[in-house]
Amino acid sequence: MKITGLHLLLTYQCNFKCEHCFVWGGPDQYGTMTLNTVREILRQAQDTGTVEWIYFEGGEPFLYYAVLQRGVEMAAQAGFKVGIVSNAYWATDKEDALACLSPFAGTVQDLSISSDAYHWNDADDHRTRVAQAAAQELGIPLDVISIAPPEATHAACSQGQIAAGESAVVFRGRAAQRLTARADKHGCEQFTECPFEDLREPGRVHLDPLGNVHICQGITMGNLLQQPLRELFDRYDPAHHPVTGPLLDGGPAELLRRYDLPCRGKYCDACHLCDTVRRALRPRFPEVLAPDQMYGE
Repeated sequence: MKITGLHLLLTYQCNFKCEHCFVWGGPDQYGTMTLNTVREILRQAQDTGTVEWIYFEGGEPFLYYAVLQRGVEMAAQAGFKVGIVSNAYWATDKEDALACLSPFAGTVQDLSISSDAYHWNDADDHRTRVAQAAAQELGIPLDVISIAPPEATHAACSQGQIAAGESAVVFRGRAAQRLTARADKHGCEQFTECPFEDLREPGRVHLDPLGNVHICQGITMGNLLQQPLRELFDRYDPAHHPVTGPLLDGGPAELLRRYDLPCRGKYCDACHLCDTVRRALRPRFPEVLAPDQMYGE
């Protein structure tokens, strides 16, 4: 398995509590990376020989600005391309935005700003425009990413890292609990594949403050603080993983069947069913379906 991107969940905390959030980010979440953990991740990333990109995201990474700034600096000095994902809460006016972003000029190749009605009750919030103006002045490439309302099933679905522009909701994380009433639903038997993640060759993984290495948010392949990334990547066997194996064989419907769980009701998409089944399986696979933060617990 060749991993070219590491997405560091610098913190599970966020100043927002968005209904669509994959990782249940919010003010009451806990878990933040220390500089020592960031340094160890970068060392292990270099050791893999394949990682090219380091992303800092969350939660909201700007909440821990000193760690973010130093982490970006260390990643750039180590030769990685660097990205940041933020909701731009700090872009209250252009002077403030320039002060926040100026340390990243020349070191950040991708600044992605989340801007939609989940964040600001307005898809075109002024902070987005302020952040765009400041980033342009500093020469920092910036894209705006947004998630459509759950009723807008026509929107393109995101695969892996959320792309620039508008993407549809995927009903995992908090969305699987808060937004399902507003979307169409279908029977369990329909969901015979995972359309949102490449579980066999993911290309990128998410790393959380506890060291968990996520194939998909809430499905781990191990912990980098207990086993180095290079070993985890080399030993990852998706066909025999207790969760990705069934998903590859027949999607969430097969995960349900494999572990002899009942189908209760209808579901909005494959993620909605998968999220529901994984919650039922957590007591059986506590180290794989982790941590509590990813399940809102």
